[in-house]
Amino acid sequence: MAPVLVVAAAIVDDLDNPYALLAARRATPASLAGRWEFPGGKVDAGESPVQALHRELREELGVRVTLGDEVVGPDEGAWRLSETYAMRLWFAEVSAGTPEPLVEHDELRWLPRAHWLDVPWLDADVRIVEHLVGARLP
Repeated sequence: MAPVLVVAAAIVDDLDNPYALLAARRATPASLAGRWEFPGGKVDAGESPVQALHRELREELGVRVTLGDEVVGPDEGAWRLSETYAMRLWFAEVSAGTPEPLVEHDELRWLPRAHWLDVPWLDADVRIVEHLVGARLP
């Protein structure tokens, strides 16, 4: 069975010269609480991945974003999170609003590039953050 597709954003302060990355700390469920992740969520029926990402970021953070490049993963273009889920990830920059932890998160933090790995990321997100740290960003 194909994995459920989820989408997320690596929100940076500047798409052309990224320095800070926005991390979101989970409040729920209890098994994930206190761990950090990229904001995003599931793709609903009838939505494209990009539409879903814009909707999720409005719902979770109260922002609109400009999308940058997709961070293509090693698992058929996605990032396999588990047997059940695969994630597609895009760079993004806030274009309207101020990020707030509205749903599912209890804290947001802008991490300077040298500190992108300094929070306890969800296990499935660690390799993605490591990839971003090692990548040549614009």
